[in-house]
Amino acid sequence: MALLSFCSSSVASNIRGVVLLAVGAVCAAFSAPHTIHAQNTVPPAVQVVINGHRLPENTYTLYVKEVGSESPLLAINEHLPLNPASTIKTLTTLAGLQLLGPTYNWTTEVYALGEISNGTLQGDLLIRGGGDPFLVEEHFRSLLKTLQRRGVNNITGDLIIDASLFHPSASQEPLIDNDSRRAYNVLPHALMVNFQTVNFYFYPHENGRDVIIKADPALPNLAINNQLSQRDAACSGFQRGISFDVDDAGNTVTFSGRFPSRCDEYVLTRSVLDAPAYAYGLFMQLWQELGGEFSGSLREQALPADPLRVPIVRHDSPPLADIIKSINKYSNNMMTRHLLLTLGLERSGAPATVENGIAAVRNYLDQHNIDHAQMVMVNGSGLSRDVRLTSNMLGAALERGYQIPVMPEYLASMPLSGLDGTMRTRLTQDGPAGSMHVKTGSLDNVAGVAGYVHARSGKHYVVIAILNHTAADAGPGQELADALLNWAWSQ
Repeated sequence: MALLSFCSSSVASNIRGVVLLAVGAVCAAFSAPHTIHAQNTVPPAVQVVINGHRLPENTYTLYVKEVGSESPLLAINEHLPLNPASTIKTLTTLAGLQLLGPTYNWTTEVYALGEISNGTLQGDLLIRGGGDPFLVEEHFRSLLKTLQRRGVNNITGDLIIDASLFHPSASQEPLIDNDSRRAYNVLPHALMVNFQTVNFYFYPHENGRDVIIKADPALPNLAINNQLSQRDAACSGFQRGISFDVDDAGNTVTFSGRFPSRCDEYVLTRSVLDAPAYAYGLFMQLWQELGGEFSGSLREQALPADPLRVPIVRHDSPPLADIIKSINKYSNNMMTRHLLLTLGLERSGAPATVENGIAAVRNYLDQHNIDHAQMVMVNGSGLSRDVRLTSNMLGAALERGYQIPVMPEYLASMPLSGLDGTMRTRLTQDGPAGSMHVKTGSLDNVAGVAGYVHARSGKHYVVIAILNHTAADAGPGQELADALLNWAWSQ
């Protein structure tokens, strides 16, 4: 693609809210001969965004450094601690990959607490949670099918859940917006099944009045109170006019409001029940689907240590190298929190705590002489108003990530510009598309990126842009980051 064509199609369309007169300056910056900017000189294309949105100097940090070079190509406010949002996941996953190894996996154990005779377990079934962050429905089903192959089809006792691997405090962290039903707010639990979420599907009934609701999975211990009605309207509006509420007991969800009649299908994903109740409900549903018999209750209890007791089923998670792809490409908070807890578990033993996980990350940074004095890590995922770091520190960690033996696995976990994950719709033009492995981050008034740019010159750059400013997540933060990423790619 010609350079002027690149400017007209990319910069003019991506830098929103900036006066049209500035577009010429942006394109001129991209069309100008290659120059090396001073470390404290903001590139013209990036300055356009800063000026257009009147961003105060103390609200952003910009960092570009060629891998292996002695000093950054660009370093603006590199020692200013800012909220990085989910870009901090790059640090948590880097520490995890190095300290645990790419083949590390989590193991869920199942114990038969009684005799098995003619396909019947005369007693309780205990599932000991191993902290698996990706025990999704199909994996849980596979676990239960294995149990049936081992000779258990009927269970006379109860389902016991042992979640003692994680300290109870891990499931009691404050929520960022006090909305515990949002999937991004799901808290860790040693037996976390299917992210503790249900997809609710909505369809207009052919009678023109009612609304059909289908839940997937259809948990038998979750009741749905359907108070929805139809309205003659196009399929638009916040949550399509649906209000969602959960009763005090936590096992009945109520949907109310007026649903647009011209919606063929609408889906709402919410966290329901608590982790043990969700696992119990999904167990009952799947066990019945598989032809098993069970009518017992749910109990929570730790299994006493006994070296002679052997699990009847052991289910291993996918390897960590695969897990971090879900963490970074799709910014999964719960999985990141499990990873941080696991770092603490492997360093300090059970029960796992957030504090021990943070200590493990800090120790990792110490081992590699990366100054973390200004870092505030809350849960490893960035889902906090209190988390802070500097681009200088994160840049040093990212540079290390490019030089470790498992660098390919680390880079492959990050979204590819213009192609997948949270970068799928950004920087889609020829050249930059597919040339960047970049983790995004966003909270109210926070936006940023952190990762790698493989420039058209063949050089490889660590690039970080973070903005903490009013409405940063509503456009200015992305414009600032994309302008910097484009500039780095042009070097």
